[in-house]
Amino acid sequence: MKTLWQNCHAATMAQGVYSIIEDAAIVTQGEHIQWIGPRAELPVGDYPAINDLKGAWVTPGLIDCHTHAVFGGNRSGEFEQRLQGVSYADIAAAGGGIASTVRATRAASEDELFASAAKRLKSLMRDGVTTVEIKSGYGLDLTSERKMLRVIRRLGAELPVSVRSTCLAAHALPPEYKDRADDYIEHICAEMLPALAAEGLMDAVDAFCEYLAFSPEQVERVFLTAQRLGLPVKLHAEQLSSLHGSSLAARYQALSADHLEFMTENDAKAMAESGTVAVLLPGAFYFLRETQLPPMDALRKHGVKIAVASDLNPGTSPALSLRLMLNMACTCLRLTPEEALAGATIHAAQALGMAQTHGSLEAGKVADFVAWHIDRPADLSYWLGGDLEKRVVRHGVEID
Repeated sequence: MKTLWQNCHAATMAQGVYSIIEDAAIVTQGEHIQWIGPRAELPVGDYPAINDLKGAWVTPGLIDCHTHAVFGGNRSGEFEQRLQGVSYADIAAAGGGIASTVRATRAASEDELFASAAKRLKSLMRDGVTTVEIKSGYGLDLTSERKMLRVIRRLGAELPVSVRSTCLAAHALPPEYKDRADDYIEHICAEMLPALAAEGLMDAVDAFCEYLAFSPEQVERVFLTAQRLGLPVKLHAEQLSSLHGSSLAARYQALSADHLEFMTENDAKAMAESGTVAVLLPGAFYFLRETQLPPMDALRKHGVKIAVASDLNPGTSPALSLRLMLNMACTCLRLTPEEALAGATIHAAQALGMAQTHGSLEAGKVADFVAWHIDRPADLSYWLGGDLEKRVVRHGVEID
């Protein structure tokens, strides 16, 4: 059915800027935007359904392009321990850290993982998120990675949110491969990725390139396998040290390189040339009390597209609000509110390979948008938490 949405202002986010339309109107036909522009230029026609947005500001639906929302267990106890002076190394030596999440995730059933992840995902959705990426990476064996990816697919099927599934089997070294990282990478490349790809469980492949995870050479083996399987790649890079993983990602035309606190200007140049998006994760920056800022001047100078995501995970960013991440991106990482909103809309869509259909308010794109009762678009980065009054539309249908 053709529907008219009017009495609003629109920040379309076309070309990565506000691109404001005052006194706007939006016409949707089924799941797509048929027309958007000033209400005075609205095409004459029959509109069976008309919605008065009462002066709201309309933006594209928010896109969280980097999460680890599916996991078992809870690590708030470790958070408390660290604040009481226990080191991360001591916690890990006692069986904590990512190893505890792997154990809990392996032990949980699909239904248990689905139920806990759905609660977290609903929190993001209440904040205006209409599209989300979710990674595996807490299973670290074929059975458990398959289980996580099946849950990710199920979340997209059963909740009113678009979900992209990313395989992050190269996240950490599982206990059964202790001191045998090359053997584990071989297992990922020879067995895990081909099997999971054949089952249609993933949209992209990710890895963690870091001194405490996997080397650039090991990551490249994963990328070559993904390439043979016809899957795009992404990369956790330069979070804790400079291994030039972001340049490696650029060589493979990765959708994104994420974190990037320790990237260099040459890395930024490589990403700009390849079109690889820089995904900033201010929740982890804040939670870990990081002091090394990503090279914002270099990213801007070379025209690298910048996205912002929650990095929702149990260990370093238990973030349930993408909008709070927009504020952190501004206050901690020095983005402007306009850059932050672009980072959670059009640039986030590009980081997922979805920019042709999502991320901005343009005719022909999917009708995912939020009508916010705010004074100006900068309010989305200004307010700390809370539940801003809004109406959320996904695929042309308003959702509760």
